[in-house]
Parts: sequence; C-alpha cells; structure tokens
Amino acid sequence: QAYFSYDSKKSGGFTCSHLRFGDEPIRSTYLVNTPNFVACHVQAYLRMYDVTKGLRENGTFLLNTIWKDDELAKHLPNKVKRYFAKKNISVYYINATDIAQEIGLGNRTNTILQSAFFRITKVIPADLAIEQMKKFIVKSYGNKGEDIVNKNYAAVDRGSEYKQLTIDPAWANLPDDEAASNNDPAFINEVVRPINAQDGDLLPVSAFTKSEDGTWMQGTSQYEKRGVAANVPVWDKDNCIQCNQCAYVCPHASIRPFVLDETEKEGASFDTLEVKAPTAMKGMAFRIQVDVLDCLGCGNCADICPGFKGNQALKMVPLDTQLEEQKNWNYCVENVKSKQHLVDVKSNVKNSQFATPLFEFSGACSGCGETPYVKLITQLFGDREMIANATGCSSIYSGSIPSTPYTVNEKGQGPAWANSLFEDFCEFGMGMELANKKMRERVVEKTKALMAIEWTHQNVKDAAQAWLDNMNDGGHAGRKAAEDYAAALEWGIMTIDEVIAYFESEGNADMVSQMQAAKAAGATSCPCPACTLCKELLELKSYFVKRSQWIIGGDGASYDIGYGGLDHVIASGENVNILVLDTEVYSNTGGQSSKATPVGAIAKFAAAGKRIRKKDLGMIATTYGYVYVAQVAMGADQAQTLKAIREAEAYNGPSLIIAYAPCISHGLRSGMGKSQKEEKNAVDCGYWQLWRYNPALEVEGKNPFTLDSKEPQWDKFQDFLKGEVRFSSVAKQFPEEAAELFNAAEANAKWRYNSYQRMLAQNWAK
Repeated sequence: QAYFSYDSKKSGGFTCSHLRFGDEPIRSTYLVNTPNFVACHVQAYLRMYDVTKGLRENGTFLLNTIWKDDELAKHLPNKVKRYFAKKNISVYYINATDIAQEIGLGNRTNTILQSAFFRITKVIPADLAIEQMKKFIVKSYGNKGEDIVNKNYAAVDRGSEYKQLTIDPAWANLPDDEAASNNDPAFINEVVRPINAQDGDLLPVSAFTKSEDGTWMQGTSQYEKRGVAANVPVWDKDNCIQCNQCAYVCPHASIRPFVLDETEKEGASFDTLEVKAPTAMKGMAFRIQVDVLDCLGCGNCADICPGFKGNQALKMVPLDTQLEEQKNWNYCVENVKSKQHLVDVKSNVKNSQFATPLFEFSGACSGCGETPYVKLITQLFGDREMIANATGCSSIYSGSIPSTPYTVNEKGQGPAWANSLFEDFCEFGMGMELANKKMRERVVEKTKALMAIEWTHQNVKDAAQAWLDNMNDGGHAGRKAAEDYAAALEWGIMTIDEVIAYFESEGNADMVSQMQAAKAAGATSCPCPACTLCKELLELKSYFVKRSQWIIGGDGASYDIGYGGLDHVIASGENVNILVLDTEVYSNTGGQSSKATPVGAIAKFAAAGKRIRKKDLGMIATTYGYVYVAQVAMGADQAQTLKAIREAEAYNGPSLIIAYAPCISHGLRSGMGKSQKEEKNAVDCGYWQLWRYNPALEVEGKNPFTLDSKEPQWDKFQDFLKGEVRFSSVAKQFPEEAAELFNAAEANAKWRYNSYQRMLAQNWAK
C-alpha cells in the first residue's frame, strides 16, 4: 500500500511516501505513524523536518548525503544523533547525489535510493527486486532511448554503494543544538515555518485571524533558505566584466549585482570591483553575490557567463564549500541600499539588473524557462504591477501557501497578485483593469471638484493639476506627482481646532459655535466641502499611481482552454498586458499536448508525435491591427526581450507577449542548466522566431512588423530536435514515421518564417 503527500515545490520539494508491505491485502486508512524504516533523500531535510519522528526502536534509517565518512557525525544534528543512539537505530548512508552525476542522471537520485532500499530492507529478495526494477525501467524509459535505459540500469547497480554508520553510545546524552536566534516577523515564525515543516495541521484557527479575506504576507519565500542545491555558483571577480547577464537569466533571483557606496563598502568583509559603468555609479564598488541557500543550482548563470578572455567569472562548486557566502548575502540585502534610482533600468539588460527583483526564490523547477520573464517584469514595473494569473505552473510556484515569492521593495511597494482558472484568467485580469479604470475616473472627478472650490488652498490646486497632467505616466514623473498630491491633501486638511481658531480670529461667532458643536459630536477635522474631498481622495490614494496590469498564463490556458477569453480581452482594446509562457505543453498537469505543441513532438494525448501544425497565436492577434504583439526568447536575444516588454507596457492598448520557455518536460539532453542556451539554439535553427508587431509604427507610416531574429541556419534544425527527448523518442518508437514528422516540423518552421518575410516586405507608407 502506498500513499504520498507532497508540497508544491517543483525542485527540491518535500514528498513523503508512506509505504506498507504484506502478504495480505492492506486496508489501513491512516498514515504510517510508527515506521520501521525511514529514508531521507535530501540531507538538508535533516534540519528542516523531524525526519526520525515515530521511527521504531531497532529501526533502520537511510540517508542520502554528500558528507564523507568522517564528516557525517559532525554534521548530523544532535537531536537526530540522540534519537539514533537511544532507539538503537541501524543507520546507512550513500552519496546518491554524486553517483547520479557520474552516471549522467543529473539530480535524479530516486532509482539509486530505491535500489538501496530493497537491498537494506529485504522486504522481497534483493535479486528479485533488482530484476523487477530493471524490467520496469524498460517499460518506463524505453521510449526515451537506450542511453536513458542504460543509465538507469547503472543507477540500480550502484544502489549497493551504501555504508553503515557506527553509532556512538555517548550520543544518547547529547543536548539539542543551540537554536539560531532571528528577528523575523512573528507571522513567519508562528505560521509560515510550521506549515513548511509539515506541521500546518497543528495550527489553531486563531493563527489565521488576520488572513480571513485570503490576503497573505508577501515575500515569505525569502525566509525558507532551503539549501537544496547540490552545486552553486562561485564568483571570480578577476574574470567579471560586470555585464549582469547572470542575474538576468537566473530563474530564482538568487544571484544579483550589488553596488556599494563608500560607507557600505567599509562595513563589508568581501572583495569588490570598481564600477565600470554607468557613469552615475562611478567611484562605487561592484559585487556579484550569490544567495547559496536559495539557489537551486541549475547552472544557467555559469553557462551564459561570457567571462574575460575566455575565462568565466562563475563556476559551479559544491554547496557545502560556499555556506560562508550566506553571511555576505545577508550583509548585502540588509545593509546595501538599492542604487536603481541612479540609472534607467528599462534602457538595457545591464541596468535592468540593478533593479531589485520583486519575484524571488519561487518554487519553480531548477533551470525553469518561465520565471526569468516574470522576474524581469517585476524589476521594470513591479512597484505598480497588478497580476491576474492563470492556473498552471506559474500559479503554483507563485502562490502556494505558505510560500509567496512576490515581494516588496524598500518602500513597501510591490506586485498585487491573484490567481484564477484556465478558462477565465484573461477576463479576470480585464476585470481588474476595468475596476481600476473606474476608480481612477472617480479620483479625477473628485479632484476636479476639489479644484473648483473657491477656498481650496492654491498649493493643493497646484498639486492636483500636476497629478492630472501626469496621472498616466508610469515613470518617475507620475510617481512623484502622486506622492506630492497625497502630501498636499494631507496638508490641506485643517483640524477642527485650527478651524475654530480661524473663525475666532475672524470674529465669526456663529461659525465658531457650529464648529464647537461638530467637535463635541466627534469631528476631528474641518467638515467643509474642500477638507471633506481631501479626506475622500486620501482614501483613494492607492489609485493615484498608474497601475501596470499584467495577465500571465501558460500555453494550455492561452492557446486552448482560455483562448476565447484571451481573444475577447485583446479585442476589447483595454490597456492590459498578456504574457504567455509557452512551454508547448500543459506543464503543470504532466505534459499534455496543447495547440502550442509542434509537429513531431511526443506529449500526453500525442504519444506517437503531434501530427498537426502549431497554432500561431501571435499572428492571429495581429489581425486586429491594434494589438501589440511580440514573440521572444530571452536566451536568444536578451535585449529584444527587454525591448518587447518595455514597448508592450508603454503601448496604450492590449499587448501580447509570447515567451519561449524550455521546460523539464521537453527532456533537454543537455539538462535544464542549459535552458537559456536551448532558447538560443531554437532561434538559431529557425525553430522559434523573434519578432514584434507595434501598431504605433503604422500611425507613423512605418511597417508595424519587425523581424528581430536572423536568417535561420536550417542545417541545424534536425540536430535541435534530436537534442530534446520529446522529439528524439519518436525516432526510437516510430523510426519509419519519425523522418516524415521531423521533415514536416522543419517545413512548417520554414512556412512560418516565409510568412514573416512577406509581412516584412510590405510597404506601409502607401
């Protein structure tokens, strides 16, 4: 009997498998509370969870660890060692992490550890278990090629490389390790941490008395510090050219550039470089800092690092060798102020990364192709961003209790996020925009009424006019006008005592009497129309700043289930921005085929390879003529991605950005640590095209269509397909049809490219 409980993390997440074995049918309807065997597959869990809870006396414990024989006793928590000694536990350990890397399975340790489990427990004869495991490997992975099968065979065989730990009887008297003190918010210690420790069901209802309406504290992911990466990047300043590309592509915002002024540098204990550019930062110090405990170790940063003269500034090393770096990270985030105000963060890739990410440490897969786009948008517009999120991967890693990666800047400003369904996410987002629009109309109406009142102070009138002039400016001018207006309104409200004193000085006894009566009735401020409007407007001040409305969903929601809503929203002409994270399958539900799945790819519901052409969502949207549309791939052209997002948000109307996002379900042979490079490969060979359609150019008599990618190298197309299991497995299962399907895929790519060329050639000046 098996029952599995798990969290929603895509990488390094917690899964607890409750297994029972017996000769008769097992009908237990409750979890295993007193196991005689426990396996801990991630060594970081030793401190995150109560891994020995309920383990029976004389039971068995298996640990996957990179710690060597002499290091193990030193690193095990005292609480765990004490339990081992008191309960006479047989402890075994194995370095399945390194074995998986050596075999070529990346971070997939499950087969190795399953083999070790059968060898240790002998719930069935080990030889029989190994034989059955290898049969099942053929059944599970046979369609992915002989190489994958052989690697898993090797994993089964190397499951024998476990060792037994000698238990020191003195451990039975060890005290608990000293608990680290923290100054974290009470909500984190009292609610978030118990839930993350799998003890959420022990929390009383009263713990949630401030979350009755469903709101949740932002930025809780920063307190997790899971430390689940096997390897993390280390920075070599001598080879760094300060391009910030590593931070730009990081899926988890766990590597960032920090710029330190003289005071901040004096308090630091780490190496820095002198800032090369921009000019506004001259004389300051520069450092690339890694948050090693939040990094998931994908390696994309190191992979794309251009380095200096062929020597990269980043390389991947074991996490255990870099734990001291966490102190440096803490210093940077706690003591180094953001310098983004010194540069235009929207101007180029380098400057964009001086902006604090307001989407950090999400539960997405290591190397995720989606999250770099989401993160970048928060860096550009996050302080005024509203997000309507479709259900799918992007909703799971963005808002699964208790982890919230959307956070706020040092002023407390950040994205407001809510999740809807596949079928109505675009309507949900348009509803947000329409509501915001209506509320801003109310602000304008009340502002004009305030300005029309004769005795409204001129300072208030001037601030009101400045806000009206800049209310649709999403930049610094709009933010300043909004803040100045709110301050003027605060200043413009007279207290009841000030009003009484004024009328007394004027000798107006009747008004003095009226104001004193108002004060006696509980009034604290002037009840005149001007002051009343000031108070009413202050209640609406959250609408003073122009909001940036984003609607985010995957291809399943956008191309398929929610397409009707998407079409309705872009047809409406409303000023919303839609980001489609195109993985070409339903990623969150297991890799089912969508209308975005291309010809020749294997996916669920297309087990023999998709037979029909991929839907060109972008071109469909251009037929309206008033919708901004762009197709991007960050790893292929970082600057084009930035430009498309910037143009889309600036466009006064609906915009649609379709972003290519490599996914773990693609089965990249090079691994998800090369997901950014895979985007480049896709564009280079013609599989994916980069383009923008900007209706604003047509008004100027220019062609609204711009093809940003170069002439494809078509001779690389077939090699690109062979580099992903979703295509290569077709050749294994259906060799006779594979060539036809792959040729069709290439022909379709050429057909699409040629249609773009025809659009490019049109004369729009006539």
